[in-house]
Amino acid sequence: MTVPVAPGRWPFLGHTPALLRRRSAFTDSLHAHGEIVKIHLGPMPAYFITSPRLAHEVLVTAGPKFRKGVMFDKFKPFVGNGLVLSNGDFHLRQRRLMQPAFHRDRLAAYAGIMTRAATELSDSWRPGEVRPLDEDLQGLAVTIVGEALFSTEIGKAAVDEARRSIYLIIQQGMIRALSPKFVENLPVPGNRRFDEAIRRMQDIVVEVIRDWRTESVDRGDLLSTLLLAGMTDEQARDEVLTLLTAGIETTALALSWTFHELGRHADVEARVHAEVDEVLGGRPVAIDDIARLTYVRQVVDEVLRCYPLWMLMRRTLEEVDLGGTRIPAGAEVIVSPHALHHDPASHPGPDRFDPDRWAPERAAQLPKGAFIPFGAGGRQCIGNRFAQNEIVITVATVAARWRLVPVPGRPVRVKFTSAAYPDSLPMAAVPRR
Repeated sequence: MTVPVAPGRWPFLGHTPALLRRRSAFTDSLHAHGEIVKIHLGPMPAYFITSPRLAHEVLVTAGPKFRKGVMFDKFKPFVGNGLVLSNGDFHLRQRRLMQPAFHRDRLAAYAGIMTRAATELSDSWRPGEVRPLDEDLQGLAVTIVGEALFSTEIGKAAVDEARRSIYLIIQQGMIRALSPKFVENLPVPGNRRFDEAIRRMQDIVVEVIRDWRTESVDRGDLLSTLLLAGMTDEQARDEVLTLLTAGIETTALALSWTFHELGRHADVEARVHAEVDEVLGGRPVAIDDIARLTYVRQVVDEVLRCYPLWMLMRRTLEEVDLGGTRIPAGAEVIVSPHALHHDPASHPGPDRFDPDRWAPERAAQLPKGAFIPFGAGGRQCIGNRFAQNEIVITVATVAARWRLVPVPGRPVRVKFTSAAYPDSLPMAAVPRR
């Protein structure tokens, strides 16, 4: 079966200019050309999957026939061979070693960190104060992941370095991943800042690991779990860098967009406040409350639908039949959570913010592959429950005390890197009582 080529291809640069200039608008439009559409990243061809059924096949049903693609390869020199980037037997072994770090008892301990950090942030605001909310929530996400990873004084230095460097690494890394190889060697300020940030992060993580080795005891943090499981210093370094980069962006963005949407939809906000008041009754959030905060979780799912990761890439290990199309071995395949989440065939009125679409009876009708905020199959994000707990706990903690109100005359615009960022998010903190 002949695969259509997406419009807008440039000589040599392929569709990279369209991807960097139009971002999700370009990829969201590709479903109009078929279930599989060929695009070119520079001179390299890639097969873009537009339907949920084929996305599910790539990620789940035929998952063993794929490995991580070129976009992930470009990150390896910087964050190593951590869980997000590794493949095959090594990936399976690392995932098994890391799984105990995300068991229920550990998640309960992390929930305490989340509640305390969200409460401290909430306590720092003053009535009527206009906050740069996106920056506040980025700092919160770094604090939570950093304290879950490291429990020592030197670990705090690593958290401080993560606050300084991690978003530059994420944003510049996506530009490199979508660009031809020669771009990363250009002597431009963005490349220099990226290389310096990577070096600083690697150095401080190595220092934290060496400090842990002096005692080699379980400190109750994620790093202890990794090292007590028998990981080498190099493996642990790679996993820590991976957890920092992968574990911060999703939650910070989801929280930013959640409060943005609550500020725009008074009816949704009122229902969140009513549920939080009923479930918590004025006390701090505990992990067992998460299951009872059903509408809050619906709001979070709708935010994850509206503002997910932009693209995932896979490479075929052998020839694969996808819906009657033969994809050759060694081919790059792209799945876009954003495009799937905004396909009106799966999500009617995709641009409408509607948490009720996640009511159980409606959510059950969704086809497999239509909602993949954390990926799917054997490569699903190992920290997905950690992230979901963090988002719900923070929303409930803040909503119990504050309304966050948009600032008139300060429109919020979307900018894309690996996901949708607000260009800025000023919001006024208004006490509920």
